[in-house]
Amino acid sequence: MMAESNFSFPEKYHHLNGFDSYHESEAVKGALPIGRNSPQKPPHGLYAEKFSGTAFTAPRHENKQTWFYRILPSCSHPNFSPHDNESLESQLCLDNKRLNYIPNQLRWDPFDHSTETDFVSGLRLLSGAGDPTLKQGLGIYIYSAGVSMPEKSAFYSADGDLLIVAQDGVLDIRTEFGHLLVRPMEIAVIPRGAKYHVSLPSGPVRGYALELYEGHFQLPELGPIGSNGLANARDFQIPVASFSEDHGATAGEGKSNYTITCKFANSLHQTVQTHTPFDVVAWHGTYYPFKYDLHRFNTIGSISFDHPDPSIFTVLTAPSPRPGTAIADFVIFPPRWLVGEDTFRPPWYHRNTMSEFMGLIKGSYDAKKGGEGGFVAGGASLHNVMSGHGPDAESFEGASNAELKPMKVGGDGSCAFMFESSLMVGVTEWGLRECRKVQDGYNEHSWGGIKVHWKRPEGEQGKGHLL
Repeated sequence: MMAESNFSFPEKYHHLNGFDSYHESEAVKGALPIGRNSPQKPPHGLYAEKFSGTAFTAPRHENKQTWFYRILPSCSHPNFSPHDNESLESQLCLDNKRLNYIPNQLRWDPFDHSTETDFVSGLRLLSGAGDPTLKQGLGIYIYSAGVSMPEKSAFYSADGDLLIVAQDGVLDIRTEFGHLLVRPMEIAVIPRGAKYHVSLPSGPVRGYALELYEGHFQLPELGPIGSNGLANARDFQIPVASFSEDHGATAGEGKSNYTITCKFANSLHQTVQTHTPFDVVAWHGTYYPFKYDLHRFNTIGSISFDHPDPSIFTVLTAPSPRPGTAIADFVIFPPRWLVGEDTFRPPWYHRNTMSEFMGLIKGSYDAKKGGEGGFVAGGASLHNVMSGHGPDAESFEGASNAELKPMKVGGDGSCAFMFESSLMVGVTEWGLRECRKVQDGYNEHSWGGIKVHWKRPEGEQGKGHLL
């Protein structure tokens, strides 16, 4: 695993660094007020606007608020109206009445690339649980797009934070805070309520996303690991202020119209305003978008024996009210060395009170064979609450008989990930049937050929329950 990334598409933006830090940025010198947040007249004739990601009275260590200094306030727009595209609404929004809750193990072939949709219209809800109106639960998406969003358009979700996992192609995301370039092996989080626009500088894209209705992502506690390891705070990148001056100040013909689409309470709404939403000249606070390069993850593992729990691979977590239990964990399985003695090295067979949705960014995964009908980059699997799973028969036999010498897993740069949740997730009709990507007989192909290795010890009658 390389801590220094070598992306084929070069970085084009500057960033601030530091997860959950207090940041400030100004695109014009002197745009940030000094010593106060809301002066009678902010510098340069700007408007002060507070953007709150938590309640005002949330504890200081959880509080997420940002002050914007912008050309026009966000409230300057006509009323929103229901979106006229019912098909788009149905593919984006969680409908608990149409979810399929099933205990079967599921695996999907790589999802199709699209040449016609943009990022928003290319989002497809695959599974989920909960209710964004109660700020509870999550939604899991596949995205596929072939064109940039219309130039004068923006999208935001009032329902939750969006975690984006790029798998193929490059996303150029313009937010109210500034720009983020997101490439395969990078992730990004767009906070609830933040407006954004996605363009595609290198052609079609495909990937995964999770919308978090409850709380916000944070770094997991390190406990006995100590003060460093896993995803380090310094490696998270935050956009710097960048703005447009298209503020519709001139009345009459030629006035610009920007279409703003909002996801609100599991429905879509739209308005048209005469000024750009990307007019933030300066900002400061703790609530902002960010991205992270997965190459920088510092993997922790056993150097003696046994395969530790996959929680050691957690990049970000969104805790539930129950200590130690997450609404969503984002976990990765990057290249790493395995050296355990007398140890079955792939993940063991298990049944989990947490649901496990897995995707493959690139390469192969050591517990699931690839190739046609296997676990392939751009595909996915779902092992729901208490559904048994583990290595396929071929992987088990290979790992059980392998020479236990130091071994580099994922030496080709492979990386799988997991969205793990305490919630029992349902699968949409699109995910189960309409996408036509569900692999028939996944469980039979994976575990139907598992051999019986049991041998009764000589002289043992197996009557230990009798006196």
